[in-house]
Amino acid sequence: MVSTSDTYQTTTSGHLPQWIKNIPLPLPAIIAIAVACAILVFALVLCICCKCCCRRKKKPDKVKQGFKEKVSLQSAQSLGVSLKERVQPDVEEGNKEIEMEPKQVDPSEYVGELKYSMEYDFQSSELTITVLEGKNFPAMDIGGASDPYVKIYLLPDRKKKLVTKVQYKTLNPVFNESVTIKVPYSELQNRTVLFSVYDHDRFSRHDVIGHLRIPIAEVDLCENLEQWSALEKADSSKEGKSELGELCFSLRYVPTGGKLTVGIMEAKGLKKMDVGGSSDPYVKISLIIDGKRLKKKKTLVKKRTLDPVWNEAYMFKVPFEKIKDTKIVLAVMDHDRLGKSDLIGQVVVGGSESGAELRHWSDMLSSPRRPIAQWHVLVD
Repeated sequence: MVSTSDTYQTTTSGHLPQWIKNIPLPLPAIIAIAVACAILVFALVLCICCKCCCRRKKKPDKVKQGFKEKVSLQSAQSLGVSLKERVQPDVEEGNKEIEMEPKQVDPSEYVGELKYSMEYDFQSSELTITVLEGKNFPAMDIGGASDPYVKIYLLPDRKKKLVTKVQYKTLNPVFNESVTIKVPYSELQNRTVLFSVYDHDRFSRHDVIGHLRIPIAEVDLCENLEQWSALEKADSSKEGKSELGELCFSLRYVPTGGKLTVGIMEAKGLKKMDVGGSSDPYVKISLIIDGKRLKKKKTLVKKRTLDPVWNEAYMFKVPFEKIKDTKIVLAVMDHDRLGKSDLIGQVVVGGSESGAELRHWSDMLSSPRRPIAQWHVLVD
């Protein structure tokens, strides 16, 4: 006679899959292992759910951090705009003609106005710059007139893109000359159009009448721009000292992290310091905050050249609350193995400076996180 339990085991085992029958364990042990695995999987899923909930709760902190970062960027931009107002008046946006009346400019700084236009072809990636005319230029010659002409640059490239014809014996010249430059749209935001107006002199050095800088980032390239703008008077203390050479470097500031990066790019036309008619230049960079020299770094020495290229970058920690009281001194030195290195020339940029140095600093603050490159004339 067969028992009931034997009948149940036989019936149950008959419904089990073959791979379970092949396991050399009794059925209760297999069930216990399956239950333990199920509990382990459930615990793992529960941990993952808890982590997701914690992350969701921490999102407001990230939003606050992002808000603080946005506030810091806006603070840096507003500081840059306030500094830029000390350099030259802002130009209104759009394609309307703007008349810059002389009474809006300090009479001692007023050197006339220049009318120009800019147009960008997105299909061919070509920027067309036109010098139209000038008015109220100062008399540079004994006869009460001037012989003006204009040079156009697309900074940071210092190679002349256009030199207009000289308009003799006039204070209100008409040029109507254009230049078309092929430049990708992605590079335009870091470019600045520079108009330099000179008075031609056959027998001596040409005199600078004034400059006009138009950052392309401030121009709406979707519309054709045509307007009058007041020239900025040339700094007589710095014009004419180019015999020391020029230095090109970039400034980049990240206000949220307090990082100021100085990129030393190149120099040209440096003064000859060695007997052989050359120099061994390097650049010494000094960070000054509240009148104290806190950090200094220097580039590699470039042997026997007056047009060195470095392409080196150096980072300084400058909190945003200290950026107003900060300045950078870049001294181009001539290396001497036997004696002390000689100073060729230097540039000082900061919020307390003026002219091109102040403009470079304000452009850096107005465009946080973006490197702003510019050429500077070295001074003693």
